[in-house]
Order: sequence, then structure tokens, then C-alpha cells
Amino acid sequence: MGANDWMLVYASTDVSTVLRTCPEIDREATRALIERLYPSHDIHPITDGTLRDSAAPPDGEVYAAVFPGVSIVCTRDAAEDTPSSLPPRFVQEAAGRTLYLHAKYGDRAYAWAIWSRDGTLRRSFSFSWDNDAGWIEDIGAPLALEKLNYAEYEDEDDDYPVEPPLGEAEAVLQGMFGFNYERKVEYDDPVPEYIDLAGFAVMPRLGSKVTWLHAR
Repeated sequence: MGANDWMLVYASTDVSTVLRTCPEIDREATRALIERLYPSHDIHPITDGTLRDSAAPPDGEVYAAVFPGVSIVCTRDAAEDTPSSLPPRFVQEAAGRTLYLHAKYGDRAYAWAIWSRDGTLRRSFSFSWDNDAGWIEDIGAPLALEKLNYAEYEDEDDDYPVEPPLGEAEAVLQGMFGFNYERKVEYDDPVPEYIDLAGFAVMPRLGSKVTWLHAR
């Protein structure tokens, strides 16, 4: 089935370098971050998770951590079929930092995006096998860490594109953050099991005009 993840990473420095140190969570800053991202929600702490077991939380839960130079938010709001539709408050939070989005739904669909430090969407890509969707979004020039020539994956006898290898989504994850869930692990890669995330129950307040928005 493959691993799931849906995460946002705000970075003012190299992500992998920070994660290799297994940094301690700044819990006060992490709580403040979640309150900014979910201003119309009731927020309550729940049991901590890790970047391995809490990278794909369900609706109503968010796992996050603020580290020096890097902030991670694992939320269903990052699980968009069209990453360019990420709600503006998440992009605005970057405030001069690079924003990365990575999402993967087992072996069925994948998406990634990068916003530059000025808030401009630099790259957005998504693909899904569900409902014969195929290529959903392909904005901007492919990143250097994207290894495929997607034109090679077009079916010559049909307009429907065949699936890029699952490994591409893992390669992009590796290129963005220095780790992956399903490919070969190098000795100096960050270890997701050792990266702690603070857990939060995040529920819309009664009467607020908030709707859960996610891909599936």
C-alpha cells in the first residue's frame, strides 16, 4: 500500500541538516504556530508523535514542531489534489521562508509544491490513479530533485498518462528533507522515528464557518 504523509515544512535553512540533530521541540512556539494557522478552532494538546508515525494525521489532529530554522506541520490541509489551492494562511505563515508541501497517499497519488521566500508558487505537481485522474497539476519548471522526464510516461496510444514510479515521490521527499519512508536509507539520513512532533486536537469552534478541506 505504501506510506502516507501530508506535511508542510517552513525553512530558513537546510532542512536535513536540522533534522539530523534530532532537535528538541520549542513547545511554546509550536503551540503559537498552530494557533495562528487555526484561529477559528479549539486547540488541545494530545500525545506526541513522530515524523514516522504521525506524518499523516486524520481530520481533527495536527502534529507539528518548531525547531531552529525549520517548522513542520503535518495536517490533512496539506493533502490537496491541487497543491496550489493550499489555503492562503498557510502560505502567509512562511513570511520570508521557503515553504515545502509533500503529500503521498500510499501508491495511489502524490503531490509536492514549493513556494519561494517571497510567497510565489515556484513548483506544484500532483498525480493520482483515483477515478482515472492522471496528471492533476503541473505548474512551474520541474525541480532539480525531480528525476523523471514525465513525457516518457505518456501512453502513445491514449491521452491517459501511465503512472510515474512511486519512487519519484520518495525521491522528492528525500531531496526536500533528506529522508524517505520507502527507499534505501543512507547512514547519515535523518531518522523520522527520532524526530518528535507535538500533537494537537484541532476542532472548529461551534458556529464558526470552517469546512474541512482535503483531497480524500
